Amino acid sequence: MTAVSPPPSGVLQVWSDLLCPFTHVALHTLRDARAALPAGHPAAGVRVEHRVFALELFNEPHPRRGTDTEAVGLGQIAPGAGFRVWGAADDLYPHTVLLAAEAVLAASAQSLAAGEALDAALRTAFWTDSRSIAHRGVILDVAAETAGAAPESGLDPARLAEALDSGRHRADLMRDYEIAQTDAIAASPTFVLPDGTAISNPGISVHWDGPWASGFPVVDKHEPAEVVELLHRAAG
Repeated sequence: MTAVSPPPSGVLQVWSDLLCPFTHVALHTLRDARAALPAGHPAAGVRVEHRVFALELFNEPHPRRGTDTEAVGLGQIAPGAGFRVWGAADDLYPHTVLLAAEAVLAASAQSLAAGEALDAALRTAFWTDSRSIAHRGVILDVAAETAGAAPESGLDPARLAEALDSGRHRADLMRDYEIAQTDAIAASPTFVLPDGTAISNPGISVHWDGPWASGFPVVDKHEPAEVVELLHRAAG
């Protein structure tokens, strides 16, 4: 099945890769905007449903030179997102994040709040803390830390470990990959609204000065309001 099922009202669906810097900026913007709303505002209760746009299944293993240059370029427009170049040993760099993506799907199966919390924590673990989120032990450590720091998310690390070790969410990831190969989902990130509208990479456009990964990205447009608008549209 390659059709996209839109989320229900009050939910914003996002298709993305954990090592996509444009997603990191967009989700950081969205979380900050949502947190700033008064408790009774309709958009304050909008949840994010995470789906997988696995870039490595399209482009082969993630190259460090790509994320390092992207971190420098996009860190200038979103300093609060915590972008850093990779600071750990080269041999710890996560060239694959499929297992981490499965973990987010497993957490989301517990609740959308749990999925959001783990997704945000894994992105911070990579982009800010240079942790190798390819590794099962690191993923489960991040999950335990997230459950302790954000108990309101309801994330259950023991259930997450069981789901991850069963491998049952790999099939979900591959179904997402099948959909991501169609025109329905154009890129990471792509946001899908309850009315079925799909919007890719809202608020940012860039061009590369030099070849990709050996040059650097130059931001041509950064309009955070476009991301914030999606939050309000998802509220209905």
